Amino acid sequence: MSYFSSPSLQRKPVLGRNFVATSQPLATQAGLEALAKGGNAIDAALSAAITLTVVEPTMNGIGGDAFALVWHNKTLHGLNGCGRAPAAWSPEWFKGQTTMPERGWHSVTVPGQVAAWADLSERFGQLPFEALFEAAIRYATEGFPVSPVIARQWQSFAPIMQSHPGFAQAFMPGGKVPQAGDIWSFPEQAQTLRDIAATRGRSFYEGDLAHKIDAFATLHGAALCVADLAQHKSEWVKPIHMRVHDVDVHEIPPNGQGVAALMVLGILQHAGYEQAAPGSALRTHLEIEAMRLAFADLYAHVAEPAHMQMNADDLLNPIYLKQRAALINRDQSSQFVAGAPKVGGTVYLCTADTQGNMVSYIQSNFNGFGSGVVVPGTGISFQNRGFGFELTPGHPNVVAGGKRPMHTIIPAFMTRGDQPLMAFGVMGGNMQAQGHVQMTLRTVIDGLNPQAAIDAPRWRVLDNGQLTLESHWPKHIVEGLQKMGHNPNVLGSDSIEFGCAQAVAMHSNKNDQAVYIGGSDPRRDGLAGVY
Repeated sequence: MSYFSSPSLQRKPVLGRNFVATSQPLATQAGLEALAKGGNAIDAALSAAITLTVVEPTMNGIGGDAFALVWHNKTLHGLNGCGRAPAAWSPEWFKGQTTMPERGWHSVTVPGQVAAWADLSERFGQLPFEALFEAAIRYATEGFPVSPVIARQWQSFAPIMQSHPGFAQAFMPGGKVPQAGDIWSFPEQAQTLRDIAATRGRSFYEGDLAHKIDAFATLHGAALCVADLAQHKSEWVKPIHMRVHDVDVHEIPPNGQGVAALMVLGILQHAGYEQAAPGSALRTHLEIEAMRLAFADLYAHVAEPAHMQMNADDLLNPIYLKQRAALINRDQSSQFVAGAPKVGGTVYLCTADTQGNMVSYIQSNFNGFGSGVVVPGTGISFQNRGFGFELTPGHPNVVAGGKRPMHTIIPAFMTRGDQPLMAFGVMGGNMQAQGHVQMTLRTVIDGLNPQAAIDAPRWRVLDNGQLTLESHWPKHIVEGLQKMGHNPNVLGSDSIEFGCAQAVAMHSNKNDQAVYIGGSDPRRDGLAGVY
């Protein structure tokens, strides 16, 4: 029993030679089916991801973005599957507004997820592309019972989304939303998935589906058009990393927020973190303060790399991180502003296979059902990633045509030396970088297994600076944080504000016999399965 143990949040880790963990049991099953057909971890991840657009529509859809870290052939590969702003967008397009629209057509950037599916399959997959869609098409056609957490989210988001183009028709038939256990089917989405499968995604960007998207956008005065879709390409990127003891923690580089997680891990190395007692309020205080520092820099400096005044290496410079760490008061909570380094609703899943391949994958429509826009007759629901841009003149993340916004969804990966160690992620807006930090500290520093690290209580700093805590934090830590001036808001045991994690780690790799250990988050409907 660790000092983070909670009788109400305890699962045993799962071990196996092939591994799939997702936030929805049917998606996990789809990944296992791909493995059973002779596929590898990449095929399993894609089959699960495609299925998630059907069985967990509250968190992702066909019109989302995706990122991946893939360990294949002894190398870690990064894929940025984020789309760009429509060419017509500019600050003038949003004249008279102080912030970007959060919902509707004017929050929709080019979706990159479908192209990411095709690119990952082409480069690493073993199964035919069409085979990856079989489970998703089956569930969309024949229906499936809606799981409890997803039903709850559906009920919560529907009143907010119902006024946006196409949403009520698609997700509120007869003005109602499904309850837990109700059978939900979406034949129109099944047909769209067939079209994507048959064309390797090209229909979405330059064929029949693209023209349907264009027509619906034009009908509502939106900027997105066929030309924007046709120009989209995924980007293969070199992951960035931070070393913690003998472990390298890897993230996708900006335009994502993964750099913030690495900044925290670097700041803590200069803040006396490990000299504080394990399980103490002081350790938790240092984690939170380091996160506040990193967020100050994230929101001030991070954008598409070409528009940043400094790069990720500048933000991760040890001298700069030491300077930031020096700002932390070990006895009192503080508010921080951005520094100036010298220039120099989401689903997450992970898979692993007997060949040694491991995948850390995330895709999202951003906030709940995303923009709320659904193209009639297609089941294509769009993200609202445009909300991630700024309208402040001179800001590196200011909106512009053809530009990618600062992005929240991030997969993570650990290596030790030249060997893979763990694929992991925590979905949920700004909780993702915070979750990556906490998962890393719990596994690398505290020595917890992946499932125990997932179960451990989490803290979250909200966008407004408010600190929130899960209800199963030990009383002495809550009281200690209160004395330090944090004024934490302890949420109920049924809160879903602290993200959803999945993780798979290498347990042993003797005689080329890979064995994995991992888990799935009890805060959602998720499942870790082995084959």
